Amino acid sequence: MADRRPIGKAPVGRGRALAFPDQVCKFHRTMSRTLLQTNRTDLTIHTIRNALVVLAVIGTGAALLWLKPILTPLMLALFLMVLVDELARRVHRRLPGLGPGAAMAVALAILVAAAGVLGVFVFQNASNFIGELMSRGPRLGARIAGVIAGFGVHMPAKMLHMLNRLDPTVYVGPVAVSAQNVIVEGVLTAIYLGFLLASRNGLGRKIVTLFPTHERREQAGEIFERIRIGIERYVWVQTITGLLIAGCAWALMAGLGLDNATFWALFVFLTSYVPMIGAAVGILAPVAFALLQFSSPWTAVALLLGLEAIMFVIGNMILPRLQGRSLNLDPVILLLSLAFWGALWGLPGAFLSSPLTVMAMVILAQFPSTYWIAVLLSGDGEPT
Repeated sequence: MADRRPIGKAPVGRGRALAFPDQVCKFHRTMSRTLLQTNRTDLTIHTIRNALVVLAVIGTGAALLWLKPILTPLMLALFLMVLVDELARRVHRRLPGLGPGAAMAVALAILVAAAGVLGVFVFQNASNFIGELMSRGPRLGARIAGVIAGFGVHMPAKMLHMLNRLDPTVYVGPVAVSAQNVIVEGVLTAIYLGFLLASRNGLGRKIVTLFPTHERREQAGEIFERIRIGIERYVWVQTITGLLIAGCAWALMAGLGLDNATFWALFVFLTSYVPMIGAAVGILAPVAFALLQFSSPWTAVALLLGLEAIMFVIGNMILPRLQGRSLNLDPVILLLSLAFWGALWGLPGAFLSSPLTVMAMVILAQFPSTYWIAVLLSGDGEPT
């Protein structure tokens, strides 16, 4: 029987069979394009989020630099308030008969007395220190050049010329101006501290208003507690380490007959609060004055080697045992934070660099978008 289908038309069943793979291919291409566009969108959003975080960090740094005259004494006052609060708790535990207000008054009295004794001691020794510096200072460069030549090291002419022109007396004026600025900042810090302590009574009501639910208040309390513990442990570790270094340094300097050994021991103790490099830089000043005081440069060399040995033993054997996981900061981050805060706020920034970095790490760990920054700041990868 003859096929009567029109010419050029395929059978209905066969046409559908041929059209089905084309529909599958079109659907596959459509889904591929959709997935590709979705991945690109997710990548774009992730990139934009990271760029916003970087811009926020840059903007925060610029604001911190611009507000330095206001924020520096305020942060020092907050730091001191945490220390006074901890000291008041210790006084209350030792003397249970004292109420919280009386314990706080005793803690403040201890702090004021310590600051007063420190100020009087520095003021009494400043005149002798400046007098010796003015009389012996111009010879420092020549003595350093003599010590280097004694070891058989040949110095270029330019370096020798720079050492011969080295005169620490030219820095007396800038140091005096810096000391005046320190006094002004100390007064502002004391004023801020007084107002912060006076406002502690309303802090509980503010916390309830800011965090209305019990869960949010507990979370905020954990964050504050983590920051407080980090600051207290940091101060405890730096204080014990500084006392050990200063005590051993005083014994060595007094044994060698260095003038103003107590003053230099106090100087080393104060510089030890600057993390990583504070005490290591602080021990160079008494060595320089030993070069000026003693006729033989080998006494200064012996002092330098002795102080370096003290730093090595305490820094590598005692400090790690005391520190433990108190800060949980990467050593490289500690050094970078010291450079960052020191560049922003000078000496107060270097002093507060570790507590401020701990505070930033704890706060950044609470948000998913900034958690990765907190992980990079931490020492063990667990910032919380």
